[in-house]
Parts: sequence; structure tokens; C-alpha cells
Amino acid sequence: MCRSINTLMVTAYWLAGREIVEAEQGGKSRAPYGANLLEDLSVRLTARFGKGFSETNLKYFRDFYITYRERLTLSETGEKKKTAKKSHTVCGELPLSVPERVNGHTLCAESAPSFHPDLGWSHYRTLMRVEKPEARTSYEQEAAKAHWSVRELERQIGSLYYERLLMSRERKEMLCENRQTAGLHPLDVIKDPYVLEFLNLPEDHCLNETDLEERLIENLQAFLLELGHGFAFIGRQQRLTLDGDHFYADLVFYHVRLKCYIVIDLKTQKLTHADLGQMQLYVDFYDENVKGKDDNPTLGLILCTDKNDAVIRYVLGKGQDKIFASRYRLELPSEAELAAEMRREMKLLGMDDAKRSKTNYK
Repeated sequence: MCRSINTLMVTAYWLAGREIVEAEQGGKSRAPYGANLLEDLSVRLTARFGKGFSETNLKYFRDFYITYRERLTLSETGEKKKTAKKSHTVCGELPLSVPERVNGHTLCAESAPSFHPDLGWSHYRTLMRVEKPEARTSYEQEAAKAHWSVRELERQIGSLYYERLLMSRERKEMLCENRQTAGLHPLDVIKDPYVLEFLNLPEDHCLNETDLEERLIENLQAFLLELGHGFAFIGRQQRLTLDGDHFYADLVFYHVRLKCYIVIDLKTQKLTHADLGQMQLYVDFYDENVKGKDDNPTLGLILCTDKNDAVIRYVLGKGQDKIFASRYRLELPSEAELAAEMRREMKLLGMDDAKRSKTNYK
């Protein structure tokens, strides 16, 4: 019921915006200078129908229609003259007349566009702030698929999720040219860099590993959102005992789609060869002592402030596909920084992709 109300409300606001733009403004994005159109409409509609028609709201309706104008379905034929009546029913008896013709076209009965039932008006108001149409569409699809709240959607937009996802996809496409995989691959879920701006720490903040772990646990929901789909939290400081010696893995997750454990080690400095050796121990231990017969090989992810890819290649060997090192940022990167990172990744992939492992994950 709530989903239906959300959909009707969003559709009604789109139709109201269409009425303002097409009927009142003659199809133009703005009314003539000095016309005071929205102010006059607000006064008249409020007097007749009550609250909900403030000048600010009418501006949102107009901008909403303009942003999603391309979803309008037009019919060149003169059939279905009852369009306006049906549109009123769909949008919950919207108290604005809906014109039967727009720019010489006859509106069909399906002229009210479809919006995702899991996204409400607050979602679309947030999406309207995204200027690039392709980015806006991507955020809309991801928000619906992952059931993001408005707050989560705002966070993903603010952390340039689309730009980072695009970078990861292009990186993945380059890798696919040199490997054949069946299903999901670890590189499909590992990001670089991770953005931890939700910790509210400046980039130059001096933080030890214990404090970093503590803050991530306190913000576990936001951290899971940044990690991506499929990560399930298992525990922190998981003890590994080898002949009486104890070692502790900072964070352990299980990925439900990769069907494997993912051990995460936190570093507040640049990655060293010793860090890689430590993670190799963790991964091997989980493979031998924790992994079930139906699980895929354990993955290791080291989160660090910086790394040297040549060191990783020489320590772990070429073609390894189980241990990854990703940087993390405490502040949001700019698009320019992301572009520079993309160029860096492309250069590295051009050198090393041909010899990457072809390990298959279910």
C-alpha cells in the first residue's frame, strides 16, 4: 500500500510539473521574466486546495518534470481521447488539468511515466541534484536495487559512487580481455580506493590501527555500504592459533555471491612486504581450517594509505588472485583525482593483465 502511495505521489508531482511547463509556460523551462507564474499559481491553488502548493513545491514539480521529461510517452494518433481523465485517476485526482495535446502530439493513456515503486519523492528530489543524466539513471537503478534510504543515496552521490563504479567497470572490462571467467570474480567486488569519509576524520589525521578498526565498527552500516553488495560481517579480531602462537585478523566478512571468506587487515601507513606476508598467513589459515567444502578460496584485502604495486607483484608473484591491497581515503576525492587514478590503473593493467590468473568463482 505504501509503495503504491509513493508511486502515485511521484507521478502526480510529475504531472503537475508537466502542467506548469507545457500548459502554463508553453513548453519552455522558465516562464517569461516578471510573469510571477509560480507565485500566482501558488496563491490560487492554495486558496482552492489547501497546503502542498507553495511556490517552492511548484518549483520542485516543474524541475522534476524537466529532469525526467524524456520519460513522456507520446502518440501521434488521435486515439484515446480520455487521456486526461485517466491521468487524473492515476495521480490521485490531481487538481490540475492535464492537456490532451503537447507540442502538437496527442498524449496516450500511458503518458504518465513509470517511476520505481521503491523510491519516494525524497529520493527523486535528491536525484534531481545529479547533473549528468547517465549518472542520475545509475543512481536511480542502484538505489532501487539496493533499497537505499534517502540518506544512503545522498552519501553515495556525495562520495562520487558513480564515477568510482565507472572506473571499476572500465578496469574490469580491460581485465576481461585477458581472462575468461564464469560468474562473479573477486575483482568485480574489490574497489580501489575506498572512501571512508563517514568517519569524519581529516585526511592528515594520525590514527592507529586499533582506533581505525573501532571507528569502522561504530560505523559498520556505512562501511558495509562502501564495501558493496554481498558483504556479511562475521567478526573482528578473529583469533588464529598456530602451535600456540596467536594471530588476530582485524575484520572478517563472508561474501554471499563469491561464496568465500574475506579477511580484511587495516594499515594506517603505506603497504609493506611484511603486511603482504601476514595476509598470506591469514588466507592460508582460513583455507585450511575455516573454509567449508562448498566455499571458494579465501580472499585477503589489505586497506592501507598507499601502496607500491611492484612490491605486491614481487612478493606475491605474478598472476595471484587471492590477496588484494586497496587504498582508503578519509575525504571525498575530486573527479580530477579519480581521472588521474583511472589513468594510473590503465597503465598498470596494460603491463600486467596478460598474465593474470583465470581463477573462476561461482
